[in-house]
Amino acid sequence: MTSTQLPESLIATLPGRYYTDPGLFALEQATIFERMWFCAARGSDVPRPGSFRTVQVGAESVIVSRNRRGEIRAFLNVCRHRGARICSDGEGSVGRAFQCMYHAWTYDLDGKLVAAPNLTRMPDIDRTEYGLRAVHVREWLGYVWVSLADEPPSFEDTVLQEVVNRLGEVANLDHYEVDTLSVGRRIVYDVRANWKLIVENFMECYHCATIHPELTEVLPEFADGYAAQYYVNHGAAFGADVEGFTVDGSAGLDPIPTLADDQDRKYYAITIKPQVFVNMVPDHVIVHRMYPMAVDRTVVECDWLYLPSVVESGKDVSKSVELFHRVNQQDFEACERCQPAMSSRLYRDGGVLVPSEHHIGAFHEWLRAAIGE
Repeated sequence: MTSTQLPESLIATLPGRYYTDPGLFALEQATIFERMWFCAARGSDVPRPGSFRTVQVGAESVIVSRNRRGEIRAFLNVCRHRGARICSDGEGSVGRAFQCMYHAWTYDLDGKLVAAPNLTRMPDIDRTEYGLRAVHVREWLGYVWVSLADEPPSFEDTVLQEVVNRLGEVANLDHYEVDTLSVGRRIVYDVRANWKLIVENFMECYHCATIHPELTEVLPEFADGYAAQYYVNHGAAFGADVEGFTVDGSAGLDPIPTLADDQDRKYYAITIKPQVFVNMVPDHVIVHRMYPMAVDRTVVECDWLYLPSVVESGKDVSKSVELFHRVNQQDFEACERCQPAMSSRLYRDGGVLVPSEHHIGAFHEWLRAAIGE
């Protein structure tokens, strides 16, 4: 099947091999996840000097940490001596230095080599050159973004441009003051599906009436099949009898006080390529970060962010968490249902997109360009 054989109302998807070929996945790791800005962790995950978290970025393990001045740092999780992992745990604290458990090469919190057995007998070793390999870091929305590229792409022309494309201007996201919010709940999902199936699912709402009964009760227009992301700066309005973005439509929590008037009682969503989804409602923000682990496996970490006063007071956030938790479960089950069929002979040339999904075709064009096809 080719796009020229289709009715005008349909366009072709990517062929099935884009979701099953380990070689294509390795190419995506190298050309997308290891070159672009990648949202690695919430800044609060590494709250103090010596705190660290390890994350998978493309094919690399990356340490996200803070130096003695409290500044964010990120390094490849590889000892410069013989290549052992520096940090084997997913998170923790090292105090004043990172030390390789193999031969005790030791690095300060800025990555400089400060000690090793018999190091004084090797005066020609440049302790900065043979320190941990740093990667580029940037903090935005309260998250740590990293780029493994030698020369990272412009943050403004990539990440921030996604916000402009969706909301018209970055200020429309700034109103939510995401960097000041606190994590009220975090849920990690291990999804047996290719990362692109998850992106495609999030970008459209053609499926919403079928699998999201709770969501369409709160956002009735989603039952018509058009996602909020289909229109620039469009927010999906709450139903007339809905009080808040909760699983039963009951009142939410303390609203974010800096929102614009037209952001009240509305839901907005942004896809920030390649691996972030941002969902905004009046009283909280939900951020998904994908970590593609294999061609058919993606770990998704989802944060529910509220005003600090809401989290510190111990208010019950379960009804607002439950709504999107159910949406996530429903979406990821659908993606896992699609993954096996990507290997089918019927999907060798791909499937089709209906008119309300045509913006997914633009995502496919972007992907092909990014990997050099």
